[in-house]
Amino acid sequence: MLFSLLRGQLDLYSAMIEVLAILLIVFLVLPFHEWAHAFTAYKLGDTSVKYRGRLTLNPLSHIDPFGALALLLFGFGWAKPVPINPRNFKNPKVGMAITALMGPVANIVAAIAGGLILNALYKFAPAFLFTNTIGTYILLFFQFYVSVNAGLAVFNLIPIPPLDGSKILFAFLPDKAVYFFYRYQQIFSIALIALLWFKILSVPLGFLQNNLYKFIMWFSGLPFSFF
Repeated sequence: MLFSLLRGQLDLYSAMIEVLAILLIVFLVLPFHEWAHAFTAYKLGDTSVKYRGRLTLNPLSHIDPFGALALLLFGFGWAKPVPINPRNFKNPKVGMAITALMGPVANIVAAIAGGLILNALYKFAPAFLFTNTIGTYILLFFQFYVSVNAGLAVFNLIPIPPLDGSKILFAFLPDKAVYFFYRYQQIFSIALIALLWFKILSVPLGFLQNNLYKFIMWFSGLPFSFF
């Protein structure tokens, strides 16, 4: 996002609005994402997350400075992963898959909340809101908030370790294949960073993010179709 400002693709005030939206995501949504992992794991039998202090929405327990910076620079970031012990689940593979899925679901829920506010503004805000500078920036704030959350949900569903999508994929793979992925997880992580750095994933991620954004805006707009 800051690179867009340097390239002249954003004006200063728009960049400031987007920074505010990212700060909201860093301090509220990323902790919510990790809490969703911890809460699901706890309910499925892994009580260790509670004793590690991760069964909380306190951002200090979840924020990763480098992940927050990456979100600010690239639009994709992360918080401190919640340590999960799959041996505490009745079915380790399924338990891990469900626990992993709840993180992206949390981002989608957060995006829908923003979509509800945005659709409410479109429906009920006075017309002058859309023609003055302050109103434009308010709309930009929520549009960017929804878009980033949609992007985080898509990003985390990539089936490459250590992202949540890989743990969902593992539920459908034989144990030997899962072991292979865990054994070479560091290599896969480096490969993922390279794919992001060289923007090889930019087109497919952008396509999925854009379509998820449209779906969220459509879905969150349904309650207002009755007015």
